[in-house]
Amino acid sequence: MSTLAVEPLAIRVDFDADTMWLELADGRRLGVPLAYFPRLLRATPAQRSRCVISGGGKGLHWEDLDEDILVSALLLGVKDRTRSEQHEPALARDRKAGD
Repeated sequence: MSTLAVEPLAIRVDFDADTMWLELADGRRLGVPLAYFPRLLRATPAQRSRCVISGGGKGLHWEDLDEDILVSALLLGVKDRTRSEQHEPALARDRKAGD
């Protein structure tokens, strides 16, 4: 269940060097740091530009990057929840130390 009064709908997505910019149907413009989404941060500008707005504006999808983001989650400040490969060694070490 969403805590938002009105479901936010994206109508346009643009990027600058370090921010994803969403234009919403209600006129708001939202800037989200690319650092929140490592796949987008590492992507080329051409890969980022291949965003498909899905679900009537409820979602963002990048087929080449295997990335899907809910617009409502962005407004709630939710970052990427995919476990990062860079954290795998530390997680393995922590699990081993707990044995």
